[in-house]
Amino acid sequence: MQTQSYTLYELNSLVRSALSAVLAPAYWVQAEVAELRERTHCYMELVQNDAHTHTPIARAKANCWYATWQQVSRKFQRDTGSTLRPGMQVLLLVSPTFHEAYGFSYTVTDIDPTYTLGDMARRRQEILRQLREEGVFDLQRELTLPLFAQRVAVISSAGAAGYGDFCRQLADNEYGFAFRVWLFESPMQGERVEEGIIAALNAIHARLDDFDVVVIIRGGGATADLSCFDTLALAENVANFPLPIITGIGHERDECVLDSIAHTRVKTPTAAAAFLISHLATVERRLTTARERLTQLALRRLDYERLRLRRLSERVPTLFSLARERQTGRLDTLAQRLHHALARYYDRQQHHLLLLEQRVAALDPYRLLQRGYSITLHNGHAVRNPHELHVGDVIETRTAGGTVHSTVTECNNNPITPTKQ
Repeated sequence: MQTQSYTLYELNSLVRSALSAVLAPAYWVQAEVAELRERTHCYMELVQNDAHTHTPIARAKANCWYATWQQVSRKFQRDTGSTLRPGMQVLLLVSPTFHEAYGFSYTVTDIDPTYTLGDMARRRQEILRQLREEGVFDLQRELTLPLFAQRVAVISSAGAAGYGDFCRQLADNEYGFAFRVWLFESPMQGERVEEGIIAALNAIHARLDDFDVVVIIRGGGATADLSCFDTLALAENVANFPLPIITGIGHERDECVLDSIAHTRVKTPTAAAAFLISHLATVERRLTTARERLTQLALRRLDYERLRLRRLSERVPTLFSLARERQTGRLDTLAQRLHHALARYYDRQQHHLLLLEQRVAALDPYRLLQRGYSITLHNGHAVRNPHELHVGDVIETRTAGGTVHSTVTECNNNPITPTKQ
């Protein structure tokens, strides 16, 4: 039995006719953009992942032709603040298309930006919720910006206009403040933003004592593609950084995760420079006010001390007179007491001398001679014992009436026995 056969073109035409007959002209489809190539037209690959395993469970090609793409991409960027890129969840209005030569694909005719905004907001809120649970959400705001925040580490792309504007704003400030700026380069757009900023933060951390503050600024006026700043790893690194971080990412309407956890968020790089200048100007005003107050306090103190000295000087003559009278009276009293004390001391010494004179008089040898005693001398010394003399020695005997010289002819050594009463 011969079966009917078709050429490939015929079969593809049959499939095309069948699909056209069965399917509606357009469908709103929810999907994730897996790949995106823009070459005049826009070519996409859409994917749906399993909610639990995150593995793809459906894939399809989608095309957006030039005229439509120009219209829907501008609308999407205007409403979301971001360009369409891989990884985004989108809601597309598509027409199923089967072409004999190119196979099946979807033709994109519209994009609903509110769906993507909702998904981006959900992801942002989920990251913020996780940061709060980790206890790091407010760590940056708990840091104190140094009073003299003049050593600035900047994370930006080197050739960005925003970085140049930031440096010029600091250099040309009206107060003449001196700032020192170090650039730590990083991509500020695209998939490498997270990796680049984290690497820059690590490099700054290695020289932590060299800086007062970190500023993260975008490189130029576009406000698109902010979702690269909405990553958990980047947020955790910024939240835990030990120096205050200021963000000036350059967008007006939306606030990304990086803005939410930074110490201070401003709109643009020039606003970041203006913030640092204003902070230093505030410190200068505080110092000027404190200096003026100290000067006033010192002048008031000097006036008070001058008045006090004048009053004291006016009292000095009176006080001197009182002190002199008091000291004079005290000296008179001391003089009288000294006179009495000297008189008593003189009397005591006079009495003592009298007693000594009496004792000396009682011991005078002449008085003994007058009582009939004599003193025998040999060589000018009183002889107390016959053993001191020898036969032939000349001795001298003194009496009250005169002196007798004798020669020793005999020495009697018999001691004299005291007479008993």
